[in-house]
Amino acid sequence: MSLLKRALGLDTRAERYAYAVDPVMGHTAARKIPDRWVKTTCGYCSVGCGMFIGVKDGRAVSVRGDADHPVNGGTLCPKGLSEHETLHAASRARYPLLRRSRRLERVSWNDALGTMVRKFRDVQQAYGPEAVGVISTGQLVTEEFYTLGKLVQLGLGTRNYDGNTTLCMSTAVAGYKRSFGSDGPPGAYEDLERADVIVLVGANIADNHPILWQRLEANQGKTLIVVDPRVTKTAMLADLHLPVKPRSDLALINGLIHILIENDLIDREYIAAHTTGFDALCVSVREYTPERVSEITGLPVDLLYRTASLYGNARAGLIAWTMGVNHSTKGTETVNAINNLALITGNIGRTGAAPFSITGQCNAMGTREAGFASSLPGYRKFESMEDRAELAAIWGVPAERIPTARGLAYPDIIEAVLSKRIRALWIIATNPIVSFPNLGVLKQALETLDFLVVQDGFHPTPTSECAHLVLPAAIWGEKEGTYTNSERRVSKVNRAVDPPGEARTDFNIFLDLAAALGCAEELFPGWTKPEDAFEEWKRVSAHRLCDYSGISYEAIEQHGGIQWPFPAGATDAAATRRLYTDGRFQTDDEKARLIPVHWEPFPEQPTTDFPLVLNTGRTVEHWHTRTKTGQVPILERLAPTAWLEMNPRDARALRLKWSHRVDVVSRRGRVRNLELRITETVAPGQVFVPFHWAEFNANQVTQSAFDPISREPNYKQCAVRVERAEP
Repeated sequence: MSLLKRALGLDTRAERYAYAVDPVMGHTAARKIPDRWVKTTCGYCSVGCGMFIGVKDGRAVSVRGDADHPVNGGTLCPKGLSEHETLHAASRARYPLLRRSRRLERVSWNDALGTMVRKFRDVQQAYGPEAVGVISTGQLVTEEFYTLGKLVQLGLGTRNYDGNTTLCMSTAVAGYKRSFGSDGPPGAYEDLERADVIVLVGANIADNHPILWQRLEANQGKTLIVVDPRVTKTAMLADLHLPVKPRSDLALINGLIHILIENDLIDREYIAAHTTGFDALCVSVREYTPERVSEITGLPVDLLYRTASLYGNARAGLIAWTMGVNHSTKGTETVNAINNLALITGNIGRTGAAPFSITGQCNAMGTREAGFASSLPGYRKFESMEDRAELAAIWGVPAERIPTARGLAYPDIIEAVLSKRIRALWIIATNPIVSFPNLGVLKQALETLDFLVVQDGFHPTPTSECAHLVLPAAIWGEKEGTYTNSERRVSKVNRAVDPPGEARTDFNIFLDLAAALGCAEELFPGWTKPEDAFEEWKRVSAHRLCDYSGISYEAIEQHGGIQWPFPAGATDAAATRRLYTDGRFQTDDEKARLIPVHWEPFPEQPTTDFPLVLNTGRTVEHWHTRTKTGQVPILERLAPTAWLEMNPRDARALRLKWSHRVDVVSRRGRVRNLELRITETVAPGQVFVPFHWAEFNANQVTQSAFDPISREPNYKQCAVRVERAEP
């Protein structure tokens, strides 16, 4: 009837655009006024904003920020404001699908899980237990990460398990471990408001973490220094922008350390009491004179001195970074250099003072703490007999079943697939066909698999279309548990609506698979809900740096999240918590390590054939590979297509004009038909492409270059040329 009325011109759509008064939101669209509000935490980035989902007739119809939440005070970014629209997207995965005769066909859950167990066990029987690999995500709740880790390591019996956090955070993890003896960001969001000097390295938070930008902007007394090759939105708002040459940040930091030591702008008392390695550090930075660092970075010498003076004389100095540091073959060492700079000036463990890694995904911290991938749960070490014995006693299993070393990292899992050492792969809530560097290598690897399982809330995705088995999963808004954000704040995630079709929560899928494997009662005795996992995780984390033992679901709800460590018996749940306030670190002698590190040029330098340096990055409108945001009309209209940014000088040399369609070409492939944007926000000799679009996949040209310590990929700084696209 509505279609007929519209064809006759009688439908004014008044019903759709009618407004009414909501007791909470005031005047708003009538269709967005819910029957009830469900309190939860945003499921996009690591900021961890508190929010409410409005539910009407069993559907999510609106969202609003939680004005009482300590992270965001009621404000949400564009993605958060439209997050409810992802729940009812047409592309949601609804039923288990099994490939038969080259087609994916609907099957029952019993058939799906039975087939998965049979295929995995056949592969392990033929090729060994580690012929099965698992790649996870940063998007599950902590209870699911904890459950999955036990299931993979003790149930499936393979060590070859990693999360896609290795593609964005592993250098920060490795850097923290090397400097401080443990993972865990030392600072808090409050430090953004309390520091008098803030240095952002490769961190465009105005676009990528806009709620944190608002907190930083509230600090009227700060001096903001932004280190970034591009004139990003954050750089435009800085007091001082350091437009370094690509991948010269490590040389810059070593140069600042050199100046601070030479001018005695360091805290010698703190260095003596709480660090080791200062003499070796002094020797290592002697070569990073202002003149040499100026040559490497492209910055004037006087700007180096000015920056060093500002930070060295700061009452409280904060250094924060994101993917601009992490996505590098020298990422771990750059993190160590940042930690060195903070340590020699005593800028750690104090209000406003920290080396602060801003995490990527909503629960990357949860998988780092509890996930059983790069470390044992509770930041324990695989190689520690004592740590393994502790876990074995809690779990009631022989200590010999707990691995003595971690398995392959994400990139090495793909290499093992390519060499046929791994024959079956389980990919959970991630889309590597878009996100993995050097797409050609990944596609070749996946084609060699005997069996590929993709578990996701969306189908089809470029990755799920390659699967032999698709398992439909619930997403944010359809499950319960906790996320841990960048400042170590544990916040509650609540179920507002039911998953579509036969989709199940990841937690229930893991328990069902454990039952099919015959290990459910041993590993998860009596578990029926995520809180069962949370209670066991509290016991596992007790007396560790990431101590959750005093946290409860009820207390989290009451306080809008609680920062760890919060041991049993702690009382002030609302207090801001920082690590290393007593100067004692997680090392054998309780002292931090000052680690000498050295700059090297990035691996693929420009040539005559490929004269430009490519950088990639995020935009404010989209999230990762757009499986979610691509289904949200308002976000899609704001940024419907990818583009390439180029300096006017390079555009003139290539005879290109604004809005020309161009291709980006490297030794490995070509990204076609990008819209050209000519702008001085990128320097001559550099270009920039956002990485969210599968149809304009930047990873067709990026390289297989990885940090040797953490195995994190270098998504940026590869040599390319730009050509006019064919009509």
